[in-house]
Amino acid sequence: MKKLVALSLLSLVLSASSIFAQTTSQNDPDKKEWIQLFNGKDLKGWDIKLSGHELNDNYRDTVRVDNGVIKVSYDKYDQFNNRFGHIFYNQPFSHYILAAEYRFLGEQAPGGPDWGFRNSGLMLHCQSAKSMLKAQDFPISIEVQLLGGRETGERSTANLCTPGTNVVMDGKLVTQHCVNSKSKTYRGDQWVRVEVMVLGGGEVKHMIEGQPVIEYSQPQMGGGNVSNFDTSLKQDGKILTEGYISFQAESHPVEFRKIELVNLVGCRDPKATNYKSYHVTGDNSLCKYAK
Repeated sequence: MKKLVALSLLSLVLSASSIFAQTTSQNDPDKKEWIQLFNGKDLKGWDIKLSGHELNDNYRDTVRVDNGVIKVSYDKYDQFNNRFGHIFYNQPFSHYILAAEYRFLGEQAPGGPDWGFRNSGLMLHCQSAKSMLKAQDFPISIEVQLLGGRETGERSTANLCTPGTNVVMDGKLVTQHCVNSKSKTYRGDQWVRVEVMVLGGGEVKHMIEGQPVIEYSQPQMGGGNVSNFDTSLKQDGKILTEGYISFQAESHPVEFRKIELVNLVGCRDPKATNYKSYHVTGDNSLCKYAK
């Protein structure tokens, strides 16, 4: 009888240990939890805004999903006619790591600008898609400019551009529209992975294939390079601490896949089952505890 009790107790202890190990494994506080913004099937959760068109008027099927990727395509266009487009995720973020894989394909749309050759971008801290006016060309935002190389010459990617914004670099306000990164040139149709770390109104870092290529801080409204916008929304000097994420359609066919995000805002209580050591901003209302 004593032997059976001992065996039962041992079984209980081993079972509890197994459950604890599984729970610990499932809630590794150092393991990044990537949120998939693109489900690989459709554009659920995304809004489309093309210049000259109303919100979600997807003119001539410019943006579509095919074979698990989001495609920006101009095969049904006669002329580009400055229909600069942006595809917005419908939830704002403040502190996060954003990653996407992209590649350029085919020929530029007829009538596209020369600078639009193999040119796209990830737009950070955007105004909302709903707040863009019909004729507005670009959202007030910070741009991670994505470029593909030409046949010859160097052309970096993950550059910084600033439609309606400025930033601070090395302690100085930068008002020029674009600043090149130190990335290498990516030619052809290869997939490239870009990541961006955004810490609210503080530090922003662009990375290509895991390597930092440009850093800056204090993204803020200011400057030009955006037109036909609601002037009441642009408060020059105001620090941008959060906003929407969008990616661009700028006249050259481009594909995106694996668009994902790590939210750096969350539970910071180590006793919680969803505590993460990498949360830089705490919101303990999100904490969950074992029952």
